[in-house]
Amino acid sequence: MTTPITIVGAGLGGLTLARVLHVHGIPATIYEAEPSAEAREQGGQLDIHERDGQLALEVAGLADAFRAIIHEGGQASRVLDRHGTLLLDEPDDGTGGRPEVLRGDLRRLLLDSLPAGTIRWGKKLTGVVAFGDGRHELAFADGCTVRTELLVGADGAWSKVRPRLSDARPEYVGTTFIETYLYDADERHAAAAEAVGGGALFAPSPGKGIFAHREAGNVLHAYVALKRPAEWIAGIDFTDAAAATARIAAEFDGWAPALTALITDGETAPIPRPIHALPNGHRWDHVPGVTLLGDSAHLAPPAGEGANLAMFDGAELGKAIAAHPDNLDTALTAYEEALFPRSESAAADAQMILELCLDDRAPFGLIDFFTGARGKHR
Repeated sequence: MTTPITIVGAGLGGLTLARVLHVHGIPATIYEAEPSAEAREQGGQLDIHERDGQLALEVAGLADAFRAIIHEGGQASRVLDRHGTLLLDEPDDGTGGRPEVLRGDLRRLLLDSLPAGTIRWGKKLTGVVAFGDGRHELAFADGCTVRTELLVGADGAWSKVRPRLSDARPEYVGTTFIETYLYDADERHAAAAEAVGGGALFAPSPGKGIFAHREAGNVLHAYVALKRPAEWIAGIDFTDAAAATARIAAEFDGWAPALTALITDGETAPIPRPIHALPNGHRWDHVPGVTLLGDSAHLAPPAGEGANLAMFDGAELGKAIAAHPDNLDTALTAYEEALFPRSESAAADAQMILELCLDDRAPFGLIDFFTGARGKHR
């Protein structure tokens, strides 16, 4: 079987690329390892920025539909110290330019915008082989193979497509986030709900921090950050939820109970998320017939840019292909020349923000960023 344009990965970036190509009348096929769109939860809330994510949705013809799924009030943010003292409070006045949506809602919006049959579910990629003239053959775990004229790796941090272009692999950056959820927050977790407020909470300190979002449906989604070696994290038995919770909470002894409740009152088992990143400035020599987007190309620490950049990459690649439909090599070259400096700058910013949250000046470096420099990064 041969397909002209093959996308590996049905995340936000791959879906945006397929949608932009569809808008231009160019068919594409997405191969996704998960068995269905409902196979797993799609993560938490995302702030979608004017300069990239929203532009991508406009190119995809989905700007109006996007506005219908915005979580009103979600742009609010506040910074507290470890004692629960409010240091900075930025309400959502509707002018922030980074409205919040649930990742699952955004993904569903993109999925529903594609023609039936665009996505082949349950297709786990196991290998990629070049066979000349920029074409590639993909092998899947179910035994089937596909040949394609253009292969796009949109398959995330541990991309199976990336080795065709680069030997780089993500490395642990020294920090792990542990996720927890609190439900019916205002009724059942009033103190934590009041601490979080209407949007995002930042309670950073040197080497550790508690961060949270208020999500639609009265949900508090917390990310407990610990700057610890991988071996330290591996020493926690996360199969024993109660013991893992107690071990993590012990790192925040003496913190305000309203903040530590985001750990101890979690209603799901704590989930460790070790943070990995590709080398800053990751790039590759151009190879005909294959490219990358999103985390496959420029995985960086979480700083509110990952989803935005993935969608923007998808939109920009789709536009390049539409501009050069008869010369895909020219399209890829144009796309990559813009991708590399854009992603290098974003990765540097992401690393800076992670450091501001956990370095020796925390929380004051983060407050300086919010009050003095945030506008430059919107």
